[in-house]
Amino acid sequence: MTLACFINANSPAAEKDIKSIEFFERKIRPVLVARCYECHSSDADLVQGGLRVDDPQAMLRGGDSGTAISPGQPAASLLLAALRYDGMEMPPDEPLPENVIRDFEQWIEWGAVMPEASATDDPHAEAADEPEIDWERARQFWAFQPPALHQPSEIAGHEGAGSSWAANKLDRFVFARLSQHGLSPNPPASKRTWLRRVSFDLTGLPPTIEEVEAFQADNSPQAKLRVVDRFLASPQHGERWARIWLDVARYAEDQAHIVGNNDSLTYPNAYLYRDWVIHALAGDMPYDDFVRDQVAADLLHPGAPERHVALGFLGLGPKYYRRNDPEVMADEWEDRIDTVSRGLLGLTVACARCHDHKYDPVPTADYYALAGVFASTEMFNRPLDESVETNGPQAKKPQDAVHIVREGKPQDLKVMIRGDAKRLGETVPRGFLTVLTPSQTEPAAADGFAGGFSNGSGRAALADAVVHSSNPLTARVIVNRVWHQLMGAPIVATPSNFGSLGGRPSHPLLLDDLAVRFMNAGWSLKWLQREIVLSATYGQSSEIDPVQSETDPDNQWRWRMPRRRLSLEAYRDAILSASGGLDTQIGGRSIDPQQTSTGRRTVYSEVSRLDLSPMLARFDFPDPNAHSPGRHETTTPLQKLFLLNSPFLIHHASMLAERIRTARPTDPQRITLAWQLVYGRTPSDEERELAERYVADGSRERWNGLAQTLLISNEMFMLD
Repeated sequence: MTLACFINANSPAAEKDIKSIEFFERKIRPVLVARCYECHSSDADLVQGGLRVDDPQAMLRGGDSGTAISPGQPAASLLLAALRYDGMEMPPDEPLPENVIRDFEQWIEWGAVMPEASATDDPHAEAADEPEIDWERARQFWAFQPPALHQPSEIAGHEGAGSSWAANKLDRFVFARLSQHGLSPNPPASKRTWLRRVSFDLTGLPPTIEEVEAFQADNSPQAKLRVVDRFLASPQHGERWARIWLDVARYAEDQAHIVGNNDSLTYPNAYLYRDWVIHALAGDMPYDDFVRDQVAADLLHPGAPERHVALGFLGLGPKYYRRNDPEVMADEWEDRIDTVSRGLLGLTVACARCHDHKYDPVPTADYYALAGVFASTEMFNRPLDESVETNGPQAKKPQDAVHIVREGKPQDLKVMIRGDAKRLGETVPRGFLTVLTPSQTEPAAADGFAGGFSNGSGRAALADAVVHSSNPLTARVIVNRVWHQLMGAPIVATPSNFGSLGGRPSHPLLLDDLAVRFMNAGWSLKWLQREIVLSATYGQSSEIDPVQSETDPDNQWRWRMPRRRLSLEAYRDAILSASGGLDTQIGGRSIDPQQTSTGRRTVYSEVSRLDLSPMLARFDFPDPNAHSPGRHETTTPLQKLFLLNSPFLIHHASMLAERIRTARPTDPQRITLAWQLVYGRTPSDEERELAERYVADGSRERWNGLAQTLLISNEMFMLD
């Protein structure tokens, strides 16, 4: 057994290890401090069982009973067995909640990654003992420098090259970086490939046969622009891009822990927030207003209650039993801080709950300055209408409520020393992150934001601070997320961590230039999407050149478009589109995506923290218990087995087969239609011959088999 599972904080860390460290700091360390350090740390009067959990090497070494953790093997880890009261009982007073035990299981499965121990890990050190942060030096880090407009000529070796290839300004930045590394851009993708690519990217749906034919026939210089503007204006655009935001917002309709039939912590009308997101994005609400409404719509627009549903961003977060218990509420505040900081700012602020952030300039005091904002805010089930039965001002039943937040009793929090709600330090005024405030001194200087953090809960000030022109992060973070979705890989490889452990931008001048131009364009997400998809960079083919691939195997410098796998949402919706079963209704209550009786788009799937739909879970849908920086892609035999045996897919394959059988009189015409509906192209001679031989007996079974084969093929699942 080696110590390879532990990360030296001074060495570069892989993205997976970064994620694991963040998970440890947010989910594991606070539990160890609160429930284990008293008996299992260097400061304990007697280290019980010889096991210490405050040091990575000691924890791996284990205690009297043997090795406590087997990284990557939860079932073989004694620590997890003890937490489950299987042979041993830890903690001895009462077991940890099941969701917390699942966190430990996940952590061990990911390799039980911990940062190396340091002097600041002393469980009884006071907050004041933390070393002072040099704020002037901290603000020199690239992510804390204000973004600025740039010119491609600033890149060494540019020399004005690429102007004939470039379709817009961003292309010249890309070409300059390609030139630096002796690379050249790929040829353009075919018109059919480009149209299929941009249709999925902007609407989440394949182009229709009519759209393909019209674009192929349009040879004008404005052909691509007309297509893009039409897709951006379509109602389907909001549905496609809403799901991206719902991942960021950890959207869900219940909790990971529900006792019996107790539905008091569920969100039956969460779909109202989802519908708000869809309509806001379809209407191109400026991103700064989009963010402000989700943090403080009730304070910014008190006379417009229809806008308050945006507060589901906060109001649909995890909620726990034992309401008002300090430890329970501390966990809820951490969720809000994590969602806001990683989702909007690209910073792992929640890592500062127990101690000053080990890598970024975020002291524990800043964490509790933000926590005070959420401690001064209440979860609120606002009645749907005047007929709803209430208990005080709230709806009695969650089924009759809009799930939002409202102002609570304003309060400043005391620092919880090492995250322990029973050991309190100094009181911290509500405020913003020091490193992001205009002043060089204290977070309280952020009182210039929207009336100040002392005004009520401080949410209005927080909303203003997040999207203020002085904040160097917010525009960069959303530009990076949009680029990631459209270009297949982000400019900053860690979309929710722009801190020192995160990736450095591959194209820093391009990122800054896009961020500034995005803000100058009124924070318009549609402007940003249009700018990217009309670029020559986006328009390249995905073909792999062996010579260039040897120079840049990861395509870091964007010499080609990557071949991408469709998300589950796009894949399922493409099946519905091909079969003719797509329901184009916008908005409404949630569906079970596996049900054959519904043709509604996958964005409307019910999302459960307790019991996620097997279809969603099997195809890399993110865990809705926490903010998701991006989708992971896995390829497993279970996925193909699911597609071969899924009643949903079998049903829609039969619908597709019936559609093509009844729409054309001859087998060759039917086969051509099948390829057009599924792939947006005509079949090759070899494909046509094979298909004709397969369906030669004319049986319904053979046509169904052909349809299912086409729907589960790699070409159906991939985007060139």
